[in-house]
Amino acid sequence: MEYVYAALILNESGEEINEDNLTNVLDAAGVDVEESRVKALVAALEDVDIDEAVEQAAAVPAGGAAAGGAAAEGGAEEEAAEEEGGEEEEEAADEGDDDEDEDASGEGLGELFG
Repeated sequence: MEYVYAALILNESGEEINEDNLTNVLDAAGVDVEESRVKALVAALEDVDIDEAVEQAAAVPAGGAAAGGAAAEGGAEEEAAEEEGGEEEEEAADEGDDDEDEDASGEGLGELFG
């Protein structure tokens, strides 16, 4: 994660995101730098507009997978409440179906025995 943070720092300060700059930021932060990870990140960010990506990430609702914590719990509680409401509706519909099934089965038996 610190590699991404270093890239964000470079972007925010208006510096070019390249291997040397990224390595310098990571070194200054006391991170043991892996050159392969630096190269991979620089290559991955080559065609990315970081400012636009940050804006899009900020627009994602707090209940997203990355948010975790209380916001996700709140979403789960709402979902559970919706499911409970749906189950009550299904039960009510099932109760009505039972009466219809009994009536229908009685009619069928009546027809058999005349």
